Amino acid sequence: MKTIQADEFLKLGEQSTIMDVRSPGEYEKGHIPGAVNLSVFDNNERAIIGVLYKNQGRQDAIRKGLELIAPKMTSMVDKAMELAKNNTILVHCWRGGMRSSSVAWLLEISGLEAYVMEGGYKAYRSFIRQDLLVNRQVVVLGGLTGSGKTKLIQALAQADEPVIDLEGLANHRGSVFGAAGLSDQPSTEHFENLLYAEMQKMPAGSAVWLEDESKRIGSVFLPDDFYKQLRITHLAFVQVSDKERTDILVEEYGAQPADELAEAIKRLKQRLGGLITQKALGSLAEKKYGDVVSLLLPYYDKLYKEGLSKRDQEKVHMIDLSHTSDNERINLLRKFRLSVET
Repeated sequence: MKTIQADEFLKLGEQSTIMDVRSPGEYEKGHIPGAVNLSVFDNNERAIIGVLYKNQGRQDAIRKGLELIAPKMTSMVDKAMELAKNNTILVHCWRGGMRSSSVAWLLEISGLEAYVMEGGYKAYRSFIRQDLLVNRQVVVLGGLTGSGKTKLIQALAQADEPVIDLEGLANHRGSVFGAAGLSDQPSTEHFENLLYAEMQKMPAGSAVWLEDESKRIGSVFLPDDFYKQLRITHLAFVQVSDKERTDILVEEYGAQPADELAEAIKRLKQRLGGLITQKALGSLAEKKYGDVVSLLLPYYDKLYKEGLSKRDQEKVHMIDLSHTSDNERINLLRKFRLSVET
């Protein structure tokens, strides 16, 4: 069994399986992307051990732990054997303590080469949060609501441009309507894990495309320094016709559950006013989605323009995409990215 630092552990993890032996609840809150959860204790067992440790001391907690893990040892070894690559497995728990070292010992005597992360998941979190503080060259794709920014981000990725889809990682479209039709979001903690993992995939020396976002995407928050970087870098502000914006929004949201859209409109009542809210709800009920969009866009346009006015205007670059093909749009944006790379 070898104990290694978080950076080396993650590097080895690119070729080997990472085995997270924390409880399912810990894993669900946040984990190393790609890690497989093979718990020493389930959520209830972990709670029992914790209470014993607090009330009766370390020895009683250890004895109970051994009692609980004994029936699982064979199946744990069998599963680790299936997961191992080149006879190697990487193991971590919360703090690099007894759970990971005990499992690594068991796997070692079973014939596997096991590595344990010094400091466990806690050390990993500290490492990646420090890494996310490092300024990277990024370029932001902006535009009024309905400008097709998400589609452009996806198209740029398909064209092999360096892209990180923040809304994709957050599983949210970024507005009060952003959760409609989607499954649950990750925790902010796990969002940061996913963001770090995506950052490592980006080519060195290239500016990375990111969509213009507020600090909060649904229930997920961007790291402070990362968000600040988005606000001070170059912004490609794309412009399309109002008709295209309406068509994009109708296509994107028209297929979503009507009850979820109605609830989102109601949450905006204080800002829209009672009359606009009722008109929007009425149009929604009649499936007049274009009318709904026309009623809501003035609010969103005002909001976005207020945010735009707070940016360094020398770094706001208007890019007119009206009457352009998909390929022309990609070429215009690629040319822009290359022009601002330093």
